[in-house]
Amino acid sequence: MTDKIIDIQHLSKSFNGKQVLADINLYIRRGEFVTLLGPSGCGKTTLLRMIAGFLEPDQGTILMDGRTLDGIPPYDRPLNTVFQRYALFPHLDVYDNVAFGLKLKGTPKDEIDKRVRKVLKLVAMSDYEDRDVETLSGGQQQRIAIARAIVNQPKVLLLDEPLAALDLKMRKDMQTELKEMHRKLGITFVYVTHDQEEALTLSDTIVVLNEGHIQQIGTPTDIYNEPVNSFVADFIGESNILNGTMIKDRRVSFIGHDFDCVDEGFGEDTPVDIVVRPEDIYFTTDPAKTQFTATVKSCTFKGVHYEMFVDTDSGNELMIQDYDPYPVGSVVNLYIDPDDIQVMRKERTCNVLEGVWNQDTIDIEKPEFSLQTEGLKLPGRKADGDEALQPGSRVKVEIPFGSVDLLDDIDAGLTSGEVYFILYKGDHYHLTVKTEDGGFLWVDTQDIWDKGDLVGVAIKNKGIKISACDEEA
Repeated sequence: MTDKIIDIQHLSKSFNGKQVLADINLYIRRGEFVTLLGPSGCGKTTLLRMIAGFLEPDQGTILMDGRTLDGIPPYDRPLNTVFQRYALFPHLDVYDNVAFGLKLKGTPKDEIDKRVRKVLKLVAMSDYEDRDVETLSGGQQQRIAIARAIVNQPKVLLLDEPLAALDLKMRKDMQTELKEMHRKLGITFVYVTHDQEEALTLSDTIVVLNEGHIQQIGTPTDIYNEPVNSFVADFIGESNILNGTMIKDRRVSFIGHDFDCVDEGFGEDTPVDIVVRPEDIYFTTDPAKTQFTATVKSCTFKGVHYEMFVDTDSGNELMIQDYDPYPVGSVVNLYIDPDDIQVMRKERTCNVLEGVWNQDTIDIEKPEFSLQTEGLKLPGRKADGDEALQPGSRVKVEIPFGSVDLLDDIDAGLTSGEVYFILYKGDHYHLTVKTEDGGFLWVDTQDIWDKGDLVGVAIKNKGIKISACDEEA
């Protein structure tokens, strides 16, 4: 028997022309606790609902135990779903809520009684058989919803943000209970949440999604310590994410200093992103260990540790977490161990767009706007003396992040959109703007914007590079 219980192959789904999932490939091992993690709208619940059979994919297939689930309705799939809103039957007591599915299947009465009492004991609700479900607390109702799902002995239990409606203490208690249930039952759990701490606490494997794409798959330790890109690093826990340059193997430069690291294979003098977790920056009084100095800007007690923001001697702001506080205004000596510096390849170094050259303008295709060619350096003549560009020629336009300006007036720019993602890079903000036509632009700015802000977008001619597209492209 294969170790894969669920195998998702090239799965895609769109709603009203908007792609929610794009070519998802993922397998889930038997007995594994897998969490689908990501922000609202990333596609995680859509993926869970397709596994459950409540939605059909536009493309791709889902296999379970090597057999396709195509066309099989939810009630005939060997899995059960626990929803955020519990979906209990208010006219039935606890016992009958849990027994409902078994009665529908015609399970013998003695078997129903045996299995219902067993699962109620498992979820610590043995003394509540006769209670009206509407008199139960949120946590108790969630236990009953889980009991009703597992009493049918599914091969896979799907959980769609089941703890989201609970208060913090109850949510943490239920996390512990869910982990213990998984251990005792030995069945596969597929869990949806946007709560990073919850995912790190519960999971054997985390699947991080954003914009309908899988960003990273790994253990909680891998996801936290070895994020593959800035989105994952920012989304999972607190991070200092900074611009850097890979000098050579095992040597990197950032915040105005050179550091030893453990990373190799990035080349020399290569722009990279650096991730340093706040707990991995250390204070020292030893001049020999000091790598850089900083001034403490703020110090806040967080219950277990102190959270401090410091300004480094190069003008970058860093977050540091430490068990000992340092007074605001004090100058401190700091160092970072090579193992604690995570180097990531940059996803992009500028905005790369394509369009058509029409002498006075370049008509960009997505995002859709026209860029004036006055003041831009266009490709020169070819060797045969012909112009490299003719009207109608396709061109590639490379726009530096710093040449994109955001405006309060959405009608004042070349296009408009909303601030979609904000990444603080220590001395500036790196913003993702989703334009009105569904395109994306990336911006470096000192200005403070909030996610969801509607903005106009202007382009400065500074640093823009134009080149002819390859004919094959």
